[in-house]
Amino acid sequence: MEKDLIIQYRSFLKDSIRKAIDFSQTDQNRGVAPPPVEKPYSKERKRIDLVKFDEFIDIGKIELKTAIKNRESRRLYSGRSISIKELSFLLWATQGIRKFLDAGHALRTVPSAGCRHALETYLCAFNIEDLEEGIYRYLPVEHQLLFEFKEERLKEKVFEATFKQTWSAESAVTFIWTAVPYRMEWRYDIDSSKVIAIEAGHVCQNLYLACEAIDAGMCAIAAYDQEKMDELLKIDGEDEITVYIASVGKK
Repeated sequence: MEKDLIIQYRSFLKDSIRKAIDFSQTDQNRGVAPPPVEKPYSKERKRIDLVKFDEFIDIGKIELKTAIKNRESRRLYSGRSISIKELSFLLWATQGIRKFLDAGHALRTVPSAGCRHALETYLCAFNIEDLEEGIYRYLPVEHQLLFEFKEERLKEKVFEATFKQTWSAESAVTFIWTAVPYRMEWRYDIDSSKVIAIEAGHVCQNLYLACEAIDAGMCAIAAYDQEKMDELLKIDGEDEITVYIASVGKK
């Protein structure tokens, strides 16, 4: 790769917010209502209730320092299933809502610039107790799973979309995080992409630590075929974009 192209891409890492943005022209400062906390859906769609925070009494009994010490990327899984309660805990730990502020803002278990939370969580569920195989989306407002659709040859398609990284399809569940850029752009305009990338890291690290608490392993996946993964999720790749993936399975 040419040096000037490398330097050009490095600029993504720099703080350009004060030089590039006239905050008086952002949608927030123009009085436009904020986009909703989560991606809308039809209330007639199939939803699955998840276990709530107060019922996680027997989950997560591990010291934080132990979870941090043991955290590593794990690509081999035992084949044991993950329970709905355990999955509920992982979803709460990564995108759970702690407090609603207004129609467009909610405090979650991970930080977000301006409380914008531009990420959506999709699941390729392969081996979850009492849950049929398919693609689901987490609804943080309701703390439910939304059944998106059942996909023929799902494992094969996930395998292909992640450049044949076998652990993505041999997991009990594979998390796929997408970004809805406008949620962040509403406040931060063109500086939003850097912030969204940072926040994907916050979410993924919480998943690593939460997995240690349920005797599961995970592996973050940043190498994937953008078009194939967006197509698999049936998203447009512009107003919603795949940004990060993680396979999860019992050790």
